[in-house]
Amino acid sequence: MDQRFLKDDNQHQNEDYASIRGVEDNHLGIYDKPLPCFGCGIGWFFLLLGFVCPLLWYYATILYFGKYYHKDPRERMGLSANVIAALIFTVAVVITIAVVVF
Repeated sequence: MDQRFLKDDNQHQNEDYASIRGVEDNHLGIYDKPLPCFGCGIGWFFLLLGFVCPLLWYYATILYFGKYYHKDPRERMGLSANVIAALIFTVAVVITIAVVVF
């Protein structure tokens, strides 16, 4: 490596650094907005309501596989929790039906 590009840390102590963005550049980021459904996100909201109506887990599963989380990546964990809940519920229903029938 070329030694000309290496600098001492002592040289940086007295230098002033400028911000990359200007002072008037005050745009809100995409993740500064609160999540829908009382701030917890659609995925977690459907997970909680799914215990009352399990069909919501399947709807959230469709949203997950439809890549709804590309709009806001913070939704991904909640929607994936619904996929797991729908899978567990489906297995439980299949086992229950198999026990009742046989």
